[in-house]
Amino acid sequence: MQSRSMLSVVGCHAEGEVGDVVVGGFLPPKAASMFERMRIMERDFDHIRRFLLCEPRGSVCRHVNILTPPIDESCDIGVIIMEPTEYVPMSGSNLICTVTVLLETGMVAMREPETVVMVDTPAGPVRAVARCQGGKCRSVEFENVPSFVDRLDAKLEVEGHGTIHADIAYGGMFYAIVDATRLGFRIEPSEARELAALGEHIRLAARQQLSVVHPQNPAIAGVSIVQFNRPFAGVGQVTRNTCIVAPGRSDRSPTGTGTCARMAVLHARGLMRAGDAIIHASIIGSQFRGRILSETSIAGRPAILPAIEGRAWITGFHTYLLDPDDPYPQGYVVSDSWGVTGTIRQ
Repeated sequence: MQSRSMLSVVGCHAEGEVGDVVVGGFLPPKAASMFERMRIMERDFDHIRRFLLCEPRGSVCRHVNILTPPIDESCDIGVIIMEPTEYVPMSGSNLICTVTVLLETGMVAMREPETVVMVDTPAGPVRAVARCQGGKCRSVEFENVPSFVDRLDAKLEVEGHGTIHADIAYGGMFYAIVDATRLGFRIEPSEARELAALGEHIRLAARQQLSVVHPQNPAIAGVSIVQFNRPFAGVGQVTRNTCIVAPGRSDRSPTGTGTCARMAVLHARGLMRAGDAIIHASIIGSQFRGRILSETSIAGRPAILPAIEGRAWITGFHTYLLDPDDPYPQGYVVSDSWGVTGTIRQ
């Protein structure tokens, strides 16, 4: 056997969404911040993302997390989150997977009944509390970065669909949030293909028609994901949603950062306040619990400090090799399986 590289990966999913974790075989680049480290990965090491995410080794329904030493001294570990078309500053399902893997493999010592893990993300330090019992990580709740509304009821002209109204909010990345019932959907698995196609059209329209920039980091810009939801069922009640991850497929989890963005919108509309909780259900029925910890502001904008709780499960241990003769060292994508638009970059 010959191999030009060998990557050790722990398979994991959070409420149905795959968030595998690279635990060996790659040395992350040096940088002054986690955000800069993410950008260097994107610029100089994107072959790692393509190697693991594209066929024949990966799929569009996979995310991969690279563990790094933390840069912030208050943190235990750093993480770079790689998705099918982009590197994102923060992801709830991926963070829950990462913390679960760290504790259940012994990379971070597990303490019962709770273990606090500080994670250095490109969006900033995130505090995660894992509830542990019998040597297993039963759930993870993390305190996310400030989430806020960019604008409410934005009008988007979507080819073939006319004017669609969307709330634009940030929960770790920017979301366009759309009431699916106004478009005739119930958010059922049988609607997934149609929702994915429409979500991609809305995302592209939002990126073309709206200038969306984080007020503290202009490098975080543009709508990344479209969230379809049913109308808010009330505080503490289950509300269904699905987030269309580029290049066009439904997130299998309820989406952590998407739930944070949704709570920011509900707070701005006076439907949630500090202390209130929401249960977000995904298109397959899995659930995250979100709550508003407190109110804050960011660059003068009203914002919330949200928390998300969910579960993750390890699915296996994998070693990926690159044979010197392999004709697809960076993989390939084919539009029949690689989302709706078949693109490799946002």
